[in-house]
Amino acid sequence: MQSTKLKPHICLLASPGMGHLIPVVELGKRLVAHHDVQVTVFVVASHDDASNSNVHAVPNNNNLFNAVTLPLANISSLVNPDASLGEKILVLMHKSLPALRSAISAMKFRPTALIVDFFGTEAMDVADEFGLLKYMFIASNAWFLACFIHAPAIDKKLLTDEHFNLEKPMELPGCMPVRFQDSLELFLHPNEPIFDFISSIGMKMSLSDGILVNTWDDLEPKTLGSLRDDNLLGRVCKAPVYAIGPLVRSPDVASPSTKTSPSDSRVIILDWLNEQPSQSVIYVSFGSGGTLSAKQMTELAWSLELSQQRFIWVVRPPVENDVSGSYLTVVDNNSAGKLEDYLPHGFLTRTDKVGLVVPEWAPQAEILAHPSVGGFLSHCGWNSTVESIVNGVPMIAWPLHAEQKMNATMLTEEIGVAFRSKELPTESLVTRQEIEMLVRKIMVDKEGHSSIRVRAMELKYGAQKATSNSGSSYKSLSQVAKQCEKSLQELVTLGQGA
Repeated sequence: MQSTKLKPHICLLASPGMGHLIPVVELGKRLVAHHDVQVTVFVVASHDDASNSNVHAVPNNNNLFNAVTLPLANISSLVNPDASLGEKILVLMHKSLPALRSAISAMKFRPTALIVDFFGTEAMDVADEFGLLKYMFIASNAWFLACFIHAPAIDKKLLTDEHFNLEKPMELPGCMPVRFQDSLELFLHPNEPIFDFISSIGMKMSLSDGILVNTWDDLEPKTLGSLRDDNLLGRVCKAPVYAIGPLVRSPDVASPSTKTSPSDSRVIILDWLNEQPSQSVIYVSFGSGGTLSAKQMTELAWSLELSQQRFIWVVRPPVENDVSGSYLTVVDNNSAGKLEDYLPHGFLTRTDKVGLVVPEWAPQAEILAHPSVGGFLSHCGWNSTVESIVNGVPMIAWPLHAEQKMNATMLTEEIGVAFRSKELPTESLVTRQEIEMLVRKIMVDKEGHSSIRVRAMELKYGAQKATSNSGSSYKSLSQVAKQCEKSLQELVTLGQGA
């Protein structure tokens, strides 16, 4: 009888929200499918029911992929309702640590490693308690990572005097500097307690067994080089950095979550796309939680109509003064009947032949992979950015919150696959005339701006190469899997493993 080979068991911890859950799940799926390991994904529950349905819809792969939802923690007495989204997530993660500890303790066989995302850094202490390898997973890019690796070494006075008061760029050794208008909120308030907390996260990252990043070597060679160079950011970042991306949803398994009649919506959208000419449709979406004000939504609607271009627009109700207003909220399944309430009068009728307005949710991975799609007006969340890049689709950058302003600058000025408005959408109203110009620039004037499409296709093929069996990202993740396998064998030798 043939003996069964022991497989390393890797636990992953996903913080709340689809933007965090999707790349964690994709990382787990890749570890199972290509690197011969067993995976358990712990999901920190929020009021967004979509998270549960998405992770539990993943095929089990002979019991090698398992999902566990940790109980919903009540943080209403701990966080001010007006607190930032990041603060709310950090408190949710902290309150979920006892449940994580109990779940790992109850496992019949001891896991080999724990991989946590940015908001779950505190859980590295749990990994230490159980003697597990501990890895950090950055679901964003290497430039975002560089900011936090550099944070512990920042002179607060210099940061305040130059970056905040004089609005000078924040220098990062060996990397593109961060402009004041793109800066993450915490770097604008270095004397607040949250900055010290974030600095401690940067230090914990460096003490991990490795940092995994959802990027690839050819996309960010300069920044990754700095993080690995002992004369640059590598002086601070003692942990090895593994570029393992792109991690994206496969179009054929993209989950519809819990929206109203999602399967019907998917069929309608894809059937409509099948009838459109190649690269003739612009896809408009602001991610799983991005929202617009009523005035900005009106301007966007008019711009799409005036541009006379085919479009798919994923619409959710407007929210005033909160660009992430839908991030941790439950979807209103009756919103489809309310579109007329917050779109210009007659818009749906006038654009019926050229556009498709979809309430709340659309199968984004399948839309971006469709040959009829020729552009993406995006909030520049990293998941959406990577999904656009791997399909060779150029973008109009519309950053809303978190690191999206940095992403927009990277896409337009360093990578060269996007256009953007003159002013930040979060700072002023972007007019219908400017949006129409951007839409026509990317969809109509293809000859005049062919370089952006050529660059998008170059990156598409580069991404495919990185994840192939001989590619840089495949090799990086293989190194992590081999470390876990070595650790398992050591445990077996000591009589502590599965």
